[in-house]
Order: sequence, then C-alpha cells, then structure tokens
Amino acid sequence: MSAELDFPPKPLSELAEVTGGVTLGRTVPEAVSVELPYLRVANVQDGFIDTSDLKMVRVLQSEVQRYSVRKGDVLITEGGDFDKVGRGAVWDGRISPCLHQNHLFRVRCNPAKLLPEYLAIYLASDNGRRYFLSIAKQTTNLASINSTQLKRMPVPCPPLEEQRRTVEVLEAFGQQERAIETAIAKARLIREEVARILLAHRNAPIVTIADVAVVGSGSTPSRSRSDYWSGGTVSWVRTAEICFDIINETAERVTAKAVEETGLRVYPPGSVLLAMYGEGVTRGRSAVLGVAATVNQAAAAIVCDPQKIDYRYLRYWLEGHYEEIRKIGQGSNQTNLNGALVAAIRLPLPSIEAQRWMVAPVEAFDARLKSDTSELQKLRTLRRGIVGNLLSRNLTNLAHM
Repeated sequence: MSAELDFPPKPLSELAEVTGGVTLGRTVPEAVSVELPYLRVANVQDGFIDTSDLKMVRVLQSEVQRYSVRKGDVLITEGGDFDKVGRGAVWDGRISPCLHQNHLFRVRCNPAKLLPEYLAIYLASDNGRRYFLSIAKQTTNLASINSTQLKRMPVPCPPLEEQRRTVEVLEAFGQQERAIETAIAKARLIREEVARILLAHRNAPIVTIADVAVVGSGSTPSRSRSDYWSGGTVSWVRTAEICFDIINETAERVTAKAVEETGLRVYPPGSVLLAMYGEGVTRGRSAVLGVAATVNQAAAAIVCDPQKIDYRYLRYWLEGHYEEIRKIGQGSNQTNLNGALVAAIRLPLPSIEAQRWMVAPVEAFDARLKSDTSELQKLRTLRRGIVGNLLSRNLTNLAHM
C-alpha cells in the first residue's frame, strides 16, 4: 500500500467467525428433525433484516445450533444482483430459534475486537463495496462471493471505544433520516387524499381535453444526423422523463436545425405531457414542462387554453386518474394511447377560479415534499462523507491490498 494507515486492516477471519448456512431441499427424517423459520437472501435488505415473509425448513435436531443465528450476528449475502452482493445487516434476535440458509454468511464477531454494528457500517461503505465488486465472480447481471474471499476481507480495526463512537454518530444520522422519511411518507398520504377530495368536484360540467386544449406530439430526429444532436440547445423530452413532476432539465437536446428541418414543435412552459406508450408503468404518466421543449413521438403535449383550464389543474387531475388513463384503449387492437384518445379524455371543469383554489394546497404539499426530499438527500450525502472519514482514513487503496 502507498499510504500509512491510521488503523491497519486485519482479515475478517481474525476478527470474527464466518460460517455458511443450511442447504435447502434435503430430505431429513421427521423423527429426528424439527421445522424452523430461516432467513434467506431476500430477507437481508440494505442495513436491516425484513422478517415479514419467512419460510420454514426442516433440519436435524443436531444441526439447530450450527445453523442458528443469534442477536448480534451479521448476515451477509453470498450473491445476487451486481449491486447487492455482500449486502449485510445485524440480526436483532427478534425470533429464536431462527436459522439461515447457505446463500447467507453468518459472521459472529469477536466481542473483544469488533462490534457487529461497526462491521455492518463498513460493509456498506465505499471501501467495503469496492472490495466486494473487485473480488466477486460475475455473470450476466449477477455476482457472487465465497467464504474464503469474505474471510480475507481487510477490515480497518480501531479500538472498540472508537468503533462504538462511530456507531453512535451514524446511528444519530440514521434516526434523523428515519424521522424525515416518516414525515415524507405521511405528507404524501395526506397530499394524495387532499388532491382526491379537491379534484373530485362532482358538480362541475364534463368536457374533453380537446374542448380546453390543443393536443400535439413530437418525434425523434435521426440519430445518424450529428448536426441534429451535437451542441443542441433545445430540450428534448423522452417518455422516461415524464414522471408526475415538473421537467426543468432533459438528458438530451436537439439543435435548432433539427427543429426547423424535421418540423418538431417547441412547446411552451406550462404544457402538460402525457406518456402515450412506454415500458412498464410509463404509459399514462404525466408531467408539466418547466422550460420550452420538444418531445418524442410517444408523448402527447397538451397546450391548455388559459381562459378555460389551468395547466396545474389538468396536471393534478391526470395524475389522480393515472390508473384509469392506462386502461384507455385496452380490449381492442389499440393497446397504447394516441393523440385522438388523449384529446377525447373526459374530465370535470369547474370555473378557472375554482381550479386555482383547488391546486394551491396540493402545490403547497409538493413544495414541502421537495424540500424534505432535498434535506434527506443532503443528510445522506453528509452521512456518506462522514462514513468515509470515520471508516476509511487513508484507505483509498484498501480494496487493492
């Protein structure tokens, strides 16, 4: 290594006992066996263990102690999706006895050398992740590690008191994050209910989108024409970017030449976009342009008549009726939306003053949610930085030891 370490790393095997779990699918005689719950890869999430869906396995009575997990054990995934290999969490002993399967490693820390909570933090750190990604056996979209590799994992090992302080500092951050996450979840539920009640407006006359707006679409300029894309200054929206929000930035831009030669229409800010087709949950999603932009052929661009309908009201109404809109055209050869189907969508139309009154509280909730989400992201970024400072002092090259 090129740098002197504050806390020289030690192989995990010197700090803890690493063992595998029970192999599934075996046949064992009932007379000398017992059926018990067990933990599998799906139960070990990022930093916590989910026991809402536990399976049962039959093992020999003589094997129960060998495969049992106890409070303070760290469970680490052997393999799975590329970004999840080596995921770990501390078992809190909520169920006893409880076993673990062979695709989970059980790490039982030596209490005189290593705190399990400290190890779990290190596993999730940048250095921990780099180590797993550097040694994992990789196949298409999957990766795996073995017990020998895990035992060799270099772990920085400060004194227990410093480990304990590290855990306490990061737990304080965790408590703040959980509090903000809870507040966001509650605000979203309230926001959805407020929007549902306000936008119902059952006594308003029913109109079609065509009665109050002009529906247009767009296209994708030829990818073979670099002069249509290189140095582009006009925002171009893909349907994947239409996600119940305001679009202020786009991943791609087209040139003025592309707009002129292909007939692309540039839609003004306040235009409401509706995804007419796309993979998964994309079709039926809506958004509002915060900037002037062009769109691809899979998006309907709805330019509202400001004398008749507030674009914010239309945006929230479409969002609230997402599931219904997705069903339009089903049952026939027309499985996707098109401009005519979008124009024919029917909705209640209260007065323009009533529309503005209705959207105001929903917008207030959205502003609060964005603020809280931004605060949560800042807190997470700060925590990651602190993890790097606390756990990996001068350990930039640790994964390559």
